[in-house]
Amino acid sequence: MKPLAITGLGTVSPVALDHAGFLAALGDPLAARARAFGGPCAALPAEKLPGARAAEVRGFDANAFLGDKGHRNFDKLTKYLIVAAKQALESAGLKQNGQFVGKLGPDQIGICSSTAYGSLDSITELNLVAELEDPRYINPARFPNTVINAAAGYVSIWEDLRAPNVTIVDGNCGALDAVLTCETHLAHRRADAFLVGGGDVLSEPLYVAMQKLDALAEGDEDWAPGQAESAGMHLGEGAAYLCVERRTEAEARGAKVRALIAGYGTAFESPTEGAFLLNASPVAVARAIRLALDDAGLPPSSVDAVCASCSGLRKWDVAELYAIEQVLGPDVAVAAPKAMWGECFAGAGALGMASAVAWISSDAPVGPLLSGHVDGSCDVVVVTAVGYYGNVSAVVLKRA
Repeated sequence: MKPLAITGLGTVSPVALDHAGFLAALGDPLAARARAFGGPCAALPAEKLPGARAAEVRGFDANAFLGDKGHRNFDKLTKYLIVAAKQALESAGLKQNGQFVGKLGPDQIGICSSTAYGSLDSITELNLVAELEDPRYINPARFPNTVINAAAGYVSIWEDLRAPNVTIVDGNCGALDAVLTCETHLAHRRADAFLVGGGDVLSEPLYVAMQKLDALAEGDEDWAPGQAESAGMHLGEGAAYLCVERRTEAEARGAKVRALIAGYGTAFESPTEGAFLLNASPVAVARAIRLALDDAGLPPSSVDAVCASCSGLRKWDVAELYAIEQVLGPDVAVAAPKAMWGECFAGAGALGMASAVAWISSDAPVGPLLSGHVDGSCDVVVVTAVGYYGNVSAVVLKRA
């Protein structure tokens, strides 16, 4: 891969509503976690789900970011993605006060977004109206929210981005796989900049589905990503976009290059028995990391830190940590950011890449650490995303 420049970032997360707050939150993981899990969740009614513990984006008011017109019928994910996109475009110097500035215009900027369950809450909302009232009462202005790529489409409309718009839907790995899609489009010069990332949101049906799969730590059960005592995962929500460009052209327009995307790898290992759909595969994790490093032209010894996908699901956490040690050795720093904001699915990969950029370019402390430590500057980070079916993706970020 020819290194791609990351020139802007935007985040909406349980630890902060904007990217400046996100950077500050990374400096104090315990306080960030306390904010994220600080109280009952509006999306998860306590009377129905008394043991629910989840990280929610609290205090979010779309009017404060987008004004009070034009977004009444958008769902929550759409609003999160638009706010993240607005932040990323402005921090990249592509827009200011909602207007394009500099050399790149609307025809030159696209989106490679991702979500795993983004339209589930909207589908549930309209289904309840149809079942409990009458299909005639479904609001046609909200029906488009049930299409899983509608959120990214609304981002393009709101920000007037006319280059290709793609939504990747493959579970936890989506935001990292969006990097490959972006690289392909940039290599074919279909645009000059892309917003890369994605998001997911909390909803009652998603929580109930994970509850029935016995995947959650509820009530007083232990939740500790990457630790043997963890009883399951906590859900979260959030969205993030990185503004990604060809390096030479980003530098030519005077953009600040915050970090480089240097390599990408993906792997899949099917379950050993046909009766099982789920698969935690250390083989796939190891191969994805090796492929990403090979793509970047970097040896394992160059890696300063791993932004791991550990969520509290023991089987998957054990597989991932074993593979990381096999490829990178026992001393590499391994961090589990999901300990701050829970499992956000596609949003977790996007927030993970945003964390890695902060470690590299803003000297934010690497954490929360599961093992190892970083001596001096953090120059090379491997970000992983581990799916539930044997699918794994990895991205290598490095200092510019």
